Amino acid sequence: MNKLLRTALLSLSSLLFTLPVLATSNVSEPLRHAIAMHGEPAYGKSFTHFDYVNLNAPRTGSLRRSAMGSFDNFNAYIVKGVTADGTGYLFDTLMQQSGDEAFTLYSLVAEFIEVPDDRSWVRFHLNPNARFSDGSELTASDVEFTFNVLIEKGVPQLRAQYKEVTRVEVESKSVIKFSFKDNKNKELALILAQLPVFSEKDWQGKNFAKANLNIPLGSGPYTIKSFDAGRSIDYQRNDDYWAKDLPVNRGRYNFKHIIFDYYKDGSIAFEAFKAGDVDFRAENISKQWATGYQGKQFISGKIIKEEIQHQNPQGMQAFWFNLRRDKFKDANVRKALGLMFDFEWTNKTLFYGAYKRSDSFFSNSELAATGIPKGDELALLAPFKAQLPPELFTQVYTLDKTKGDGRVRKQQRQAIKLFKQAGWTLKSGKMLDADGKQFSVEFLVYSPSFERVIQPFRKNLQRIGVASEIRIVDVSQYVNRLNNFDFDIYSLIQAQSLSPGNEQLSMWGSEFANMPGTRNRIGLQDPVVDALVAKVINATDRDGLITATKALDRVLLWKNLVIPQWHISSYRVAYWQQIHRPEKLPKYGLAIDSWWHQDTTSNKGN
Repeated sequence: MNKLLRTALLSLSSLLFTLPVLATSNVSEPLRHAIAMHGEPAYGKSFTHFDYVNLNAPRTGSLRRSAMGSFDNFNAYIVKGVTADGTGYLFDTLMQQSGDEAFTLYSLVAEFIEVPDDRSWVRFHLNPNARFSDGSELTASDVEFTFNVLIEKGVPQLRAQYKEVTRVEVESKSVIKFSFKDNKNKELALILAQLPVFSEKDWQGKNFAKANLNIPLGSGPYTIKSFDAGRSIDYQRNDDYWAKDLPVNRGRYNFKHIIFDYYKDGSIAFEAFKAGDVDFRAENISKQWATGYQGKQFISGKIIKEEIQHQNPQGMQAFWFNLRRDKFKDANVRKALGLMFDFEWTNKTLFYGAYKRSDSFFSNSELAATGIPKGDELALLAPFKAQLPPELFTQVYTLDKTKGDGRVRKQQRQAIKLFKQAGWTLKSGKMLDADGKQFSVEFLVYSPSFERVIQPFRKNLQRIGVASEIRIVDVSQYVNRLNNFDFDIYSLIQAQSLSPGNEQLSMWGSEFANMPGTRNRIGLQDPVVDALVAKVINATDRDGLITATKALDRVLLWKNLVIPQWHISSYRVAYWQQIHRPEKLPKYGLAIDSWWHQDTTSNKGN
């Protein structure tokens, strides 16, 4: 689900690149090597590799990375536990997404895909060579088992995406068909093509929903060589990997080992990188990027520091409210709190001017709402006019700006006025409700470094009589508290793709508002949002998708559900000299799995 296709779109009937029909009783539509959400796949049926890989890359050495917190689970598809980084390397999916198209998938476990023009069902023809890492055969029954166990015990967002599947038929050892409730959800065939495949035999007698550190049997390019619970994990490339020579994999998975070492604190992880204990680092702290990447290792070129521009949507990084709590139910209160976050001062003083203020849930993309609604977007929003603020139709959504000098008197007056409209009174320096109880908030964070952002915000809140505190917990506690809605305000980025679809349901859908583990962590329940999410999911072409997404974005913004933070349109990365990358990277990612290790020199002592 990740670059935006150009204006001219082909008709729905030409969405897929067609291969000749093979002689088989299980075929009723042309067999295809790829499927695109809109338009045609960029790579034809005879393609040999993706354009952003190096076929001559050495296939040796290791990549050591850092991770934060700890882990107690190897199953990324359940609510419970904190999953170890890198478990995606263990499992193949039915098809593989390319990194330089908005949303196109190519043959992997499924050698061919069969789908009618109306996309009312999909049939996958599995590669007869597909194997799990122990050499056992991967069959359609394993695919059926995977689908069923994810429906029954998987994370809520997967259940949301799969709920429109009405029937699953194993037609042979290598053919499986999924039938849909109707033909409205044009993305569903692609969603199913992203299905990982678990071994039914391996899971017999085991509780799929229970977090544990039993090593699962996968069919992917790596297996777990060893791990130290909560502290480190070593993935070793499977040189007998059944799919290593498929076009989607050539030039990828070049590291013999990929190792994740866990750290309790980001500053310790950074020092480990500079000491040579970590090979690669993606930096998300602007001050550290501006001042910390210095010294002889950087001057000598032994550590390479790069800003790599990308074209990915940046989603929304924000302070998110728990709308289940009465104190946050009034939009005036949420807007008032947002006025006291001085982004301009924060960006200037703490971030060295590195960021742009996020003013969209689809920042850095053509999906973001702009101006006032016009044309098709206006027509889409018109039926909901009575349920939306009038300003949405007549005013451009903007965030209040300060001069960046730390003075927020104007914002302070506006915030107090908004609180008053919501029934609160400022008395003796405290914002009080009708019962005389002071308005208070708790910021839930897992990174101590974020205190420097929140503390100035707290001081501004104090000016309007709002009490606040910061609650710092470890990553596992943070995840558990979010999953169980035990928070006032949390800070996180809600990532988005270039091809939004079914995942929007679990982010915003009313039916997921009170489901533990959902991505609708804020508890949003809104019929207009539900209707617009359905429009996004059921869009039949790229233009329609863009229109529906802009409308959804606009409504979410005007509801003041969050306090927007910031984004940047580049990757800030640093890596030691023995780590190399392709000259050409895909439009929509770093594609670390296409990088390689050039020599065996140790970082330490260099």
